[in-house]
Amino acid sequence: MTQTLEPPGETAADGPQRRVDTWFAAFEGALAARDVPKAAAMFATDSYWRDLVAFTWNIRTVEGQSGVADLLGAVLDGVDPSGFRTTEPPEEAGGVTTAWFEFETSVGRGKGLLRLRDDVAWTFLTTLFELKGHEEPRGAARPMGTEHGANRERLTWLERRQREAEDLGSTTQPYVLVVGGGQGGIALGARLRQLGVPAIVIDKHARPGDQWRGRYKSLCLHDPVWYDHLPYLKFPENWPVFSPKDKIGDWLESYTTVMEIPYWGSTVATSATYSEETAEWTVEVEREGKPLTLRPKQLVLATGMSGKPNIPSIPGQDVFRGDQHHSSAHPGPDAYAGKRCVVIGSNNSAFDICGALWEHGADVTMVQRSSTHIVKSDTLMDIGLGDLYSERAVAAGVTTEKADMIFASLPYRILHEFQIPLYDQMRERDQDFYDRLEKAGFDLDWGDDGSGLFMKYLRRGSGYYIDVGAADLVADGEVKLAKGQVVRLTQDAVVLEDGTTLPADLVVYATGYGSMNGWAADLISQEVADKVGKVWGLGSDTTKDPGPWEGEQRNMWKPTQQEALWFHGGNLHQSRHYSLYLALQLKARLEGIPTPVYGLQEVHHTS
Repeated sequence: MTQTLEPPGETAADGPQRRVDTWFAAFEGALAARDVPKAAAMFATDSYWRDLVAFTWNIRTVEGQSGVADLLGAVLDGVDPSGFRTTEPPEEAGGVTTAWFEFETSVGRGKGLLRLRDDVAWTFLTTLFELKGHEEPRGAARPMGTEHGANRERLTWLERRQREAEDLGSTTQPYVLVVGGGQGGIALGARLRQLGVPAIVIDKHARPGDQWRGRYKSLCLHDPVWYDHLPYLKFPENWPVFSPKDKIGDWLESYTTVMEIPYWGSTVATSATYSEETAEWTVEVEREGKPLTLRPKQLVLATGMSGKPNIPSIPGQDVFRGDQHHSSAHPGPDAYAGKRCVVIGSNNSAFDICGALWEHGADVTMVQRSSTHIVKSDTLMDIGLGDLYSERAVAAGVTTEKADMIFASLPYRILHEFQIPLYDQMRERDQDFYDRLEKAGFDLDWGDDGSGLFMKYLRRGSGYYIDVGAADLVADGEVKLAKGQVVRLTQDAVVLEDGTTLPADLVVYATGYGSMNGWAADLISQEVADKVGKVWGLGSDTTKDPGPWEGEQRNMWKPTQQEALWFHGGNLHQSRHYSLYLALQLKARLEGIPTPVYGLQEVHHTS
């Protein structure tokens, strides 16, 4: 006989499970009765409901009882939620009861995470997991792979794949065209494949993974392996913690093959227009140099956060006699041994490139134009990621999927409050390191509010470096440091605003990337780009993330103001996690399932 032990002074009658069950019973009863005020009253005054597609057909966070009431008043009849039930025993710590749960809607099944404080909801995450009648063919529903019996019309697996490849894009149009075949496009392509959505992923490079193979040779992922798994197929258990660029390139290529993703390499989209009358796109592409017209119903720009280089226009670039290029086009250090190299910028790419050039005997100068947040990799892995994405987390039962949900359950409005103490710990642990950098003249910051790297990434996608060793070169003076804005280039030098002249045989512009809606401007039109507005950022009213508050990443993985235009990207974690919700939105539209969008993205900034 198994007995459940309650904490001292607590009985089963008032334990976490009973409190959660009571809350869900009352909440579901209010929803069934369409009693919106009663349901909203079950949330705290300061509360946050984050929904990933399940209720809103959007990615949306509402705040407080009024926000909950507005959401439910708009969607409740159509969603018709029911069947809320915990999937494992709730836990309690620090006055917060946390419960994993499942539920159903009129068209799908969902998962979520609830946190109660004083028996009312503090945070509430709801996510759509699958569509009823359109479940992925896996587990007990996996395909047979063969047809038993006698059949003169039989096609082998290879013949079916060859026929599909011949038909798709010619006699059969894709329902979705994904422009961009990096990790984001590939992850989405895998999701769409499993959901039976006809789609093509196109990329200008010849092979999947070439986006990584073509970067500077020292490039490695700065995120750990547990954070970077792709959907369905995790990295092997002997995969390195930090993936070298060519290894990740090979993985992406093999993944594309194994997951049977329709992938067109050496293919460039040259223009796209949307017809309101036919509700479809006309996309002109060049595939291996030959023109072709595709007519998808949905267009996804998976061109990446780090896809459209910011290349500054500086007087004298036309007379400079050395090499100059953006960091995205940097070939590596081999040709620059003994050369004078100036790297403009002081974030991830700048440090990586400076370090590799120094290792190959170059004379390297970094130009810092604004302050940078730096955190040592080991410290970040331990304090910042260790509880969610690490071997330690896995041993504690926190799978990557569970970690994704935990991270998603923390609303952006208060996420910085959880991050600030972590970065205070990091700063204290590595104080000597930071003292050395500041003594060398390097300008450090910890974000506008001290919340560090993750909030900088979510707000602006720039302004930081995960140190894997190159910062010591700056601190020690091995990589020279110059500070200020670049005003011009001469035939053989970079000149700063204070008159400092830096002799140069190579200039690398490690100057970051522009908003993803720049791709929409190039491919479709500036009018459509402005209609969609700025992509990325939270509206936090911090540096490079202007307000008003949005509550979610602008225009990412959700409907935009341009019908049938979507943006997909981010790091490997985001590509994995959010590709599911984007794929479900696209699948629902393919199947004609009504998808009324609650809280369509507003446009406050055009770029």
